[in-house]
Amino acid sequence: MLETSARLLRLLSLLQTPREWTGAELAERLGVSGRTVRADVERLRNLGYPVLATRGSAGGYRLGAGAVLPPLLLDDEEAVAVTVGLRTSAGGAITGIGEASLRALAKLEQVLPSRLRRRVSTLQAYTVPVPRDDAGPRVDAAILTTLSAVCRDRERLRFDYHDHAGAATVRAVEPYRLIIWGRRWYLLAWDVERDDWRTFRVDRIRPRTPTGPRFTPRDLPDDDVAAYVSRRVSAAAWRYQAQVIVHAPAEVIADRIGPAAGTVERLDERTCVLHTGADTVEALGVYLGLLGADFDVTGPPELLMHLRRLAHRYTRATTSSAPDDPAG
Repeated sequence: MLETSARLLRLLSLLQTPREWTGAELAERLGVSGRTVRADVERLRNLGYPVLATRGSAGGYRLGAGAVLPPLLLDDEEAVAVTVGLRTSAGGAITGIGEASLRALAKLEQVLPSRLRRRVSTLQAYTVPVPRDDAGPRVDAAILTTLSAVCRDRERLRFDYHDHAGAATVRAVEPYRLIIWGRRWYLLAWDVERDDWRTFRVDRIRPRTPTGPRFTPRDLPDDDVAAYVSRRVSAAAWRYQAQVIVHAPAEVIADRIGPAAGTVERLDERTCVLHTGADTVEALGVYLGLLGADFDVTGPPELLMHLRRLAHRYTRATTSSAPDDPAG
């Protein structure tokens, strides 16, 4: 009986992977006959697990969606990944899931083997998170669910929207993608009334129901949707913007900056353009100093003035070095 129960758990674990298994494959994995596999599948069905079967040469078994969530059988790496993810989401920027994440985390940690509990605890003990900005935008989990559903179902959406100045409008859009940029969520959509692509802050969206009708999908404005939204968001959010020619390969510079610092456009094998910006020219000066490459700046004027002051300050600092300093 214990051997049968262990085999059923192993079979359930295999069926939970996103693929179909032939009877022969399951028999080989479990070390039993095809007849035993069929009997075990029937036992799982009697226990309430919706095991689906398709006939034919390309057919097989897979676990379907049931009325209740079945026990999830995770391997070691999956269990660690889920635990870390739950701890992260518990303190994230999405409202409505913090408490649920903590409940799920408590259940998972209660059944973690000691070896995995030690791995997770070590990771937590030696990881220092950046303090959460409570003043930052918070996103309602229910709104994210609604937006992802209309993106999937290709349904038009009407919603109330407040822009950065607080002005309220009603928008009608064809929604396509949800994008996370920094700590903010954005909706990429085709604005029906403005006949153009628009990017909307999710925390400023209040959906109206019902949704619909369905729409025929358009070609996305860019193959790299994340880069497209990053450029659009950056242009709207930064007080100071700059296009900097950097004398280094685009892939090298892209590896040295984060997505929140800007986007990189290749000019040739040795040169690229960095589209960047910040709320202050001081922050822009820091970004440019961290590139580790020569660059040319044409504006804005405030940035040019700040860089000249920096150049004068650094030159004056280095002239005080001893005459025999190799750097001289």
